[in-house]
Amino acid sequence: MASESIIIYTDGAALGNPGPGGYGAVLMFGPHRKEISAGFRLTTNNRMELMAVIEALRNIKVAGFSVQIYTDSKYVCDAIEKRWIFGWKAKGWKNVKNVDLWLQFLPLLEQFKPKFHWVKGHAGIVENERCDLLATTAAQASPTDTDLEYEAIKNGGQLL
Repeated sequence: MASESIIIYTDGAALGNPGPGGYGAVLMFGPHRKEISAGFRLTTNNRMELMAVIEALRNIKVAGFSVQIYTDSKYVCDAIEKRWIFGWKAKGWKNVKNVDLWLQFLPLLEQFKPKFHWVKGHAGIVENERCDLLATTAAQASPTDTDLEYEAIKNGGQLL
């Protein structure tokens, strides 16, 4: 079973950064393919890059497969592959942005143990281009969903 891999491409976008944003992901397993996306009325690009990964992993229905994630986000890729996330956690998340999302991501990292691969954005990689289209389309669609954590922090609230 573990010889087959679930391949995931992800991307995030924000118009104005912060501004309306969206994420997109393409999940592939053998002959199966699933595309997901959503938009938020106010968020940031990095939040959407990370949200794309979180939502893609949440869409995996069966554990036990190798998971390969391709992203054009150095922020996301380096945080995991260079193990920054574990240093952030050990230091109590001091001065770390998007803690709410990293805390959602950690159990998924433990569950699926994905391998991250950085790809150059806008370089003609078909699935990366598709994720970019999904993310930007979601951001441009006048989204009304609220990135509650981001908006609370932006408005002076403290969630974590």
